[in-house]
This record gives sequence, C-alpha cells and structure tokens, in this order.
Amino acid sequence: MTSRVSHTSVDCHDAYALSQWWKGVLGYVDVEDDPNLPGHEECMILAADGSHRLLFIEVPEGKTGKNRMHLDLEPTDRTRDEEVDRLVAHGAVLVTDHRGIRGPGTGWALLADPEGNEFCVLRSAAERVTSA
Repeated sequence: MTSRVSHTSVDCHDAYALSQWWKGVLGYVDVEDDPNLPGHEECMILAADGSHRLLFIEVPEGKTGKNRMHLDLEPTDRTRDEEVDRLVAHGAVLVTDHRGIRGPGTGWALLADPEGNEFCVLRSAAERVTSA
C-alpha cells in the first residue's frame, strides 16, 4: 500500500493574500464552490488541471529559519532567467543566486515569497535540452 500527496500546506500570517500571490505565480485557481476571501484563515488553490493543490493556513508564529521543504518551479513558457525577473517584479525576493554555479546555463535561483517562504526556480525543459 502507498499514499499520495493530498495537497501541500503553507503556514502563513495572511492566508488570503498569500494564496492570491501564489495564484499569480502558478496560474492556479480557487476551488470551485469554495472561493477564497479576505479574512479566511485557510485558503486552498489548485492547478487549473486539478493535479496539485496548495493550502495556506494562518498561524500566529512567524518564519524563523530555513524551510525544511520547498517548491522547485520549472518555467513552462519562458527561460529560468525570464521567470526569475517576472517573479521579482511580482513581489518575490532573490535570496541566493546559484545560476551558472556549474558553468554557463546551469543552476537555479532561490527566491522568497512575500512572507519569506523560499522556493527555487530551475531551468525550463527547453533550456535543459538545449544545454545537453
């Protein structure tokens, strides 16, 4: 017997605001018949195809250290660098830049969302094929 991941949960101070921010990053949508509204303490968003869900849960304590688990994002219609630029313009913060760490066309960028939760932006599938 095995298990499957039901959803990924993210602790935060403002579930609504962070769910809206991530909807803009990932192109996710609200759960049908359960829209997220300001003041909701839990906000679920899901991939447009229903394949993945993120649940934002309000907690009183703030983030105090490095994430023990994080999302790795792979751009689908642009390069890694274009996606990093888009996300920084959207309100992400560049935490550590590992682009080119193993030579030109390699590496990733570590960013943080508006509440400090880290995530990585990897090269797109097209970029990996080009550099192979």
